Amino acid sequence: MRKAITVEAQKEEIRLDRYLAEQDVSLSRSMIQKLLEDNIVVNGKKEKASYKVKQGDRIEITIEPPKEVKLEAEDIPLEVVYEDNDILVVNKQKGLVVHPGSGNWDGTLVNAIMAHCKDSLSGIGGELRPGIVHRLDKDTSGLLIIAKHDKAHIAMSEQIKNREVKKTYIALIRGTIAENEATIDMPIGRSTKDRKKMAVTKTGKEAITHFKVINRFTTLKGSYTLLEIKIDTGRTHQIRVHMAEIGHPVIGDVVYSNGKNEFGVEGQCLHAKRLEFCHPVTGKKMVLEAELPEYFEKIVNELEG
Repeated sequence: MRKAITVEAQKEEIRLDRYLAEQDVSLSRSMIQKLLEDNIVVNGKKEKASYKVKQGDRIEITIEPPKEVKLEAEDIPLEVVYEDNDILVVNKQKGLVVHPGSGNWDGTLVNAIMAHCKDSLSGIGGELRPGIVHRLDKDTSGLLIIAKHDKAHIAMSEQIKNREVKKTYIALIRGTIAENEATIDMPIGRSTKDRKKMAVTKTGKEAITHFKVINRFTTLKGSYTLLEIKIDTGRTHQIRVHMAEIGHPVIGDVVYSNGKNEFGVEGQCLHAKRLEFCHPVTGKKMVLEAELPEYFEKIVNELEG
């Protein structure tokens, strides 16, 4: 469906996203933000949400018809780290997409947990994300919390929102970091050069990453550093973007390391090793860990040897 709006005389300059929200109540601000990426043009050109509309501007909006998707439970192996009647914590393998989306309508973690949990999953995440409280990138391995009912989902979401869930990652990065520990505080937003990527940008959202050096390696292949990383915020691709921004991309990250992959890794050396949170129903403190996946451990052993 395509809509066209011609801007009439305005009393004051108005941002494009605000103007569209006022003109069409069926468009939420979040929907407008998504449409601005590819489906909204002003006078034939893509513009940012902050663009100030002018009298005579012609705004064209293309809204794709909703795709009917019926999720099916699939027998995909899961490594269960913890489970009770309220939550499920799994050690997600690299290469597994968390929830269905464009280009990945099956073979996801959601399909797997539907088979594992049957009808015991929260519905707050929507029909495409039942039980999903937080995410990991497709090629990042490690711990993920799944909510089995809405009460657990709401409680876990509040903990994440209030930064009460402590997440610890292990990453192998290219180059030698001089500091033994440091904090990266750089806002992250959608890249203006490539809409499929994230980037450090002045208009982005707050993103804070703390790292501590576990080990440094110097080999014939080059120099590398093994890091323990903790994040205060959970922006998309946060660790990968921050590491690349300071000149130390994650090994195997084809998106943010210019495709260099000296170890031939399929998926980046980034693992969500440890989670600390309060159980959403009992309030008991939970501390869970998952060992490095075999491919990651093999590379570290090679460097140590």
